[in-house]
Amino acid sequence: MRQSIRLGRVGGIPVGVHWSVLLVLLLLVQGLATVLLPGAVDGYRAPAYWLAGTGLAGLFLAALLGHELSHALTARHYGVEVRAITLWLLGGVSELDGEPPHPRAGLLIALAGPLASLGAAAAFAGATVLTSWGGLRLLSVGFGWLAVVNALMAAFNLLPGAPLDGGRVLGAVVWRVSGDRDLGRRAATRAGIGLGLLIAAAGIAVTVVTGHLGGLWPALIGWYLTTAARAEAASLRLTTTLAGVRVEQVMSAPPVCGYTGQSVAAFIAGTAAADPHPAYPVVDLDGRLTGLAVLGALAAVPAPRRAETRLGDVAVPAARIRTVQSQSPLTDAAPVLNDPFRLAVVVAHERPCGVLTAGDILRAMDVAGLGGSPDRGRGGRSLEPPAVAGPPGP
Repeated sequence: MRQSIRLGRVGGIPVGVHWSVLLVLLLLVQGLATVLLPGAVDGYRAPAYWLAGTGLAGLFLAALLGHELSHALTARHYGVEVRAITLWLLGGVSELDGEPPHPRAGLLIALAGPLASLGAAAAFAGATVLTSWGGLRLLSVGFGWLAVVNALMAAFNLLPGAPLDGGRVLGAVVWRVSGDRDLGRRAATRAGIGLGLLIAAAGIAVTVVTGHLGGLWPALIGWYLTTAARAEAASLRLTTTLAGVRVEQVMSAPPVCGYTGQSVAAFIAGTAAADPHPAYPVVDLDGRLTGLAVLGALAAVPAPRRAETRLGDVAVPAARIRTVQSQSPLTDAAPVLNDPFRLAVVVAHERPCGVLTAGDILRAMDVAGLGGSPDRGRGGRSLEPPAVAGPPGP
């Protein structure tokens, strides 16, 4: 499931922003316009501060994009395809389709982002000096803030732990010294977990000792780092233990689906008790995937309107659903472990043939770790059609 807003393409790479970025930008604009800029430079009317704050927030977003583009373009230079760039609450992420071919490539891909941030910091520092000489104090303060923020961004990203760039640097160095790519990745994820716990503990300690809620922000960052590092560790374990296993061998099949024209009331009555799941594929009369019905969204429909509301009207569109081909290696489905709904719809011949959940993947990993076969007995068998819950009508 993807909760991002598509902005377009830069250099052929799809770029989007997570909805959380909008929250960050609003907070930045408010903080700049009501606290930082008026506190540093007085004598301007409120609209001037708000206009300057909006422009500075936009430049900050552009700097984030430049950081991620540097990663992406360097990765492309070394033959690693880039699926997309997404900016979100704590920065951004470049979705790479593949691994660096050698340690040097991994090192340079990791360093490209922080170097871009340092370059932006230097450029904004130069703009600070020039606008100060020109007597443009409001702009000078704004550019100075951008210089400091970008320098801090570079320094933070170089901390040695996944998923930060410093973790990639650590992994590349360990890979180069040991000759073992997986050993480098394990070192980076373990360092990331430790780093995240340390930052979170420090933030909580500050809040407890001082009573200042500002400590909750580093606690949140530490929690994110720990969660992301653990997800990468699980992905690495998936890659090493389930090599050669296909999605169809592990998925839950056949999937229980709903019709796009079916009423919400009929769907709930026919499936909620009999087949409890957090989400269900939605298909048209030809059996093609059109969306995903999420129980939380269905529950939000007022009870009196459920009989007249069609499932297709409240389903998540197919374009925003994580899908995976039935014949794909299970390792390709690792992003399911980080998916908000922790599932992907398995597709064969343009029709859903199963559902792959994070639980399915974790079960397969546990079975393989015990020396057993994770195959549920579907390998090589013809795939069953989806089981449609309830009639197509209301």
